[in-house]
Amino acid sequence: MILAAGLGTRLKPFTDKHPKALAMVNGKSLLQRNVEYLQQFGITEVIVNVHHFADQITGAIKKNNGWGSTISISDETNEVLETGGGLQKAGWFFDDDFVLMNVDILTDLDLQVMIDQHKKNNALATLAVTERNTSRYFLFDRQQQLCGWRNIKTGEEKIMRNENDIQQKAFSGIHVIDPKIFSLIQQQGKFSMVDVYLSLCANHSIQYFDHTASKFIDVGKPESIAEAEKMFA
Repeated sequence: MILAAGLGTRLKPFTDKHPKALAMVNGKSLLQRNVEYLQQFGITEVIVNVHHFADQITGAIKKNNGWGSTISISDETNEVLETGGGLQKAGWFFDDDFVLMNVDILTDLDLQVMIDQHKKNNALATLAVTERNTSRYFLFDRQQQLCGWRNIKTGEEKIMRNENDIQQKAFSGIHVIDPKIFSLIQQQGKFSMVDVYLSLCANHSIQYFDHTASKFIDVGKPESIAEAEKMFA
């Protein structure tokens, strides 16, 4: 699933008239790039959630025949549901372990290695992370298990399991998830996957996959478009 319903406020003025999913990097939209990225790992059935300028996204998918993939739409036109609510609404689509990713992420992370680790460890969810500076971090123990969350700007911290040796990792917006998570989610309506993971990590295996060595950029601001064009042809 590619999350493409956000308002893209950081990418103004482009998003005053377009969805961020259609922001162009070297002649290809973010959405096209991530559809083609998933294809590299044999993933050709994708669902995309839409809200902001939804008709432009559905139009681009139809015009380009899904760029070679079969793309379903999860319509959030009436209300954007955030990452957790958006996934929950699209839950009907999944019957096996699946990838969830933000549309404004570009990376060359080896997704097959991440999926293999997820399945080998029988995790409920595996989260792609890197060692980089950011304002918000997931917190993990030395067994790579999620135990909390920290916002270093506000000082807010949520510790769900007490551990003596905690490491903080920056989340990359890419998840591999076991569909049994849908039976465990207690939240309803509009909510974040961060809250889901924090509510489940005390009793379920939510792990990280560190891809610090790979290319990665969050194409969230106008200046990051130029940076992304240097990184991805």
